[in-house]
Amino acid sequence: MPTSPPPAPDAQLEEHRFPCDECGADLRYDPNQGGLSCDHCGFHSPVEAANTPVVAIRELDFNAALDARLPEAEHEDVRSLSCPNCAAQISFDSINHAAECPFCATPVVTDTGTQRQIKPKGVLPFSLEERAARKAMTNWLGRLWFAPGGLQEYARKGRKMQGIYVPYWTFDADTKSAYSGQRGTAYYVTRTVTRNGKKTTQRVRKIRWSAKSGRVARFFDDVLVLASRSLPKRYTDALQPWELSALEPYRPDFLAGFAAEGYQVELPQGYNEARAYMDRIILRDVRFDIGGDEQRVHNVDTQISDVTFKHILLPVWLAAYKYRGKTYRFVVNGQSGKVQGERPYSAWKITFAVVLGLLVAGGIGYLVAQNQ
Repeated sequence: MPTSPPPAPDAQLEEHRFPCDECGADLRYDPNQGGLSCDHCGFHSPVEAANTPVVAIRELDFNAALDARLPEAEHEDVRSLSCPNCAAQISFDSINHAAECPFCATPVVTDTGTQRQIKPKGVLPFSLEERAARKAMTNWLGRLWFAPGGLQEYARKGRKMQGIYVPYWTFDADTKSAYSGQRGTAYYVTRTVTRNGKKTTQRVRKIRWSAKSGRVARFFDDVLVLASRSLPKRYTDALQPWELSALEPYRPDFLAGFAAEGYQVELPQGYNEARAYMDRIILRDVRFDIGGDEQRVHNVDTQISDVTFKHILLPVWLAAYKYRGKTYRFVVNGQSGKVQGERPYSAWKITFAVVLGLLVAGGIGYLVAQNQ
């Protein structure tokens, strides 16, 4: 089912520019000062000074979105560049007409045209500047065993990292679950066995099962689902936790000077992933409610209601380096500085370590033999 209506034929793109009051150059959001700064003349303006009205972060009705009944104001027309290599949908600011994909370092030249998407409701502003993100990445690389020294040096001297806002969905839901299963209570019996011609006793653990049924309830708040396919999910999962209490109502000011990725995971698919997570937590609650030493769960019937969602943007610093013909990607949580990424292995370092280990083992063996 559609999550948003198609764009109108005469849809107009909303362009956001933030010219410097002093020199006219484009302002960018500065994580250190928490406002807009001009790299040309040093002028600084707080975000609150922008003309965009501040609104509270409001959840949207999930069923209304599925039925294409969201208000027109909850949608926007966006124009993105599509990476021909990794299929990322990247929206740059108005001064960028061609760029390099921040996810895989591939030149981006394909214009996707206008797309209709659900507007972001919240944004978590960058709190880590590029220099601090680069330092965190370099330190992370330095702790990797068997990484090629050339890659570490290349990363230290490489180009600046790209700050990008990555799309996520969050879901809220009220759940009530009825279950049936069995509670297992452990008990022990003593039996006599013969081993090597000798009789001995041993305790044997057994389980006594009894029927159990009941109900559990849980309200889920802000179940986070990645809405991008441009990065391996294991990387973005490893960047958690995010402090979502620091979310700000969406304002274009926070995106000034940064790229933003459009969502590729549509709302129904995002909900399916959120629901799978909820079911795992509900199953854990059921096992806890059954109690005992072991549990068997035969059936769980969950009624879910009041499902709401919002589209949010989270800050990530990205570096994509080509090293000996292969692209390696590193991601840094723009809030906490946590680092994840791909890492190559140095064949000669591994070989040297193996040879050294064999020599050390041989030397120890020789000394032991000489002392016998």
